[in-house]
Amino acid sequence: MKKTGLLNSEISAIISQMGHTESMAIGDCGLPIPKETKRIDLALIKDIPTFIGTLKAVLTELQIEEVELAKETMEVSPDLYEEIKKEIGNVKITLITHEELKCKLKECKAVIRTGEQTPYANIILKSGVVF
Repeated sequence: MKKTGLLNSEISAIISQMGHTESMAIGDCGLPIPKETKRIDLALIKDIPTFIGTLKAVLTELQIEEVELAKETMEVSPDLYEEIKKEIGNVKITLITHEELKCKLKECKAVIRTGEQTPYANIILKSGVVF
């Protein structure tokens, strides 16, 4: 059994396989995930697990250099946007439309589906390097 870090084997496997600039996403329970993209479904009931809790867990193991967020997140869910900024620190944020974000999910290695029900609680994480 793993002693520390992420216990979810699917998420750990994806992170361990990611190379520089490859991406994965975390989304709310309503985010449409393309059939060709791996779905890691963590959703249990409303808001469990939360988007922010899942993001925090992923960031313990994934080095990121950029995130992509829908402009709508900042406009419709400003408190969530501020929480995201707090969690990612000085990482570059690129704002795109929600429609663009949904299209980019096809390029992600995986999408983690949470139980979150806050509007536009979706993010694409671009892998960085640790050296």
